[in-house]
Amino acid sequence: MAATDQNVEGKSRMSLGMAPAQLGGANAGIVSSMDPSAIVADVETLGTRIAKVRAAIGQAIFGQDEVIDQTLITLLSGGHVLLVGVPGLGKSRLVETLGVVLGLATKRVQFTPDLMPADIVGSEVLDETDGRRSFRFVPGPVFCQLLMADEINRASPRTQSALLQAMQEQRVAIGGVEHRLPRPFHVLATQNPIEQEGTYPLPEAQLDRFLLEVVVGYPELAAERTMLLATTGVAETPPSQAMTADELLAAQALIRRVPVGEKVLDAILSLVRGGRPDTAEDETVRRHVAWGPGPRAAQALMLACRARALLAGRLSPSVDDVVALARPVLRHRMALSFSARADGVLLDDVIDRLVAKLA
Repeated sequence: MAATDQNVEGKSRMSLGMAPAQLGGANAGIVSSMDPSAIVADVETLGTRIAKVRAAIGQAIFGQDEVIDQTLITLLSGGHVLLVGVPGLGKSRLVETLGVVLGLATKRVQFTPDLMPADIVGSEVLDETDGRRSFRFVPGPVFCQLLMADEINRASPRTQSALLQAMQEQRVAIGGVEHRLPRPFHVLATQNPIEQEGTYPLPEAQLDRFLLEVVVGYPELAAERTMLLATTGVAETPPSQAMTADELLAAQALIRRVPVGEKVLDAILSLVRGGRPDTAEDETVRRHVAWGPGPRAAQALMLACRARALLAGRLSPSVDDVVALARPVLRHRMALSFSARADGVLLDDVIDRLVAKLA
């Protein structure tokens, strides 16, 4: 894996974003190591593992390379991802495949309007033993390493909010007692953008907890042909494990050691602050954007750019990484005004307008 210093201009700096403790534990000490030679060696080792991960995913998922890369970027960054696409595009299969390939304990919850918070986080039951009564906590499906929240917008806001603490703090509180979730912990939620009847749009506070919003489109002709031949025969080739949970935690710690140049840092700040109506210089943003991205968007973009650079075999991110990740990072952290929607203005067009100013 070739090292490059072209993207590190001036004094490189580290932006930790979220607290290292969220990815720490046994790997917390790795974050403090800034030895360049150690980083190069770790990046090369991670590159070998990622190549095996991609090959293993390719045994079950055909095409959708951008979706796979953005999902891997999210996991390497220690975040959660929202997969948006019509039914039948392999979103559920992608999550199941990732669980096998990354060696993570996976559980699935099918969100429905009658789903209750206790169905996700768990509940206390009353036990009676030898004439004595006591409460016993029964963990819900959230106690796993990779949780698939299928059609998350079909559940009520009360149930959706049950995931907030778990997604942000990696713990839940039941009966006044906090219970830690396994590490790593990631939520991969799916959402159908077409059918809106009987659904509950995700609140902005929960949307902000997703590192990326990944739009899943239709596969290309060659990929769909390969998929048909591979999935309609007598037997399918199952994916194989290519990484362990501990290796994923170490990779997440490595991401935070990747240096970021001043030019990339300025591009991230310019993009995020340019999307806020009160600080934007662009008249289009001030007129059409109701609310813009907060500081968590900049944190997400910083981590995602580092992860994308490592996936490409580079030791530091470039402005091209910021451009490539602008839509998936910002599209669920911004909202258009009513007049903008009435005029047919699209949010992706507004983001592209902000990205064009980075050139």
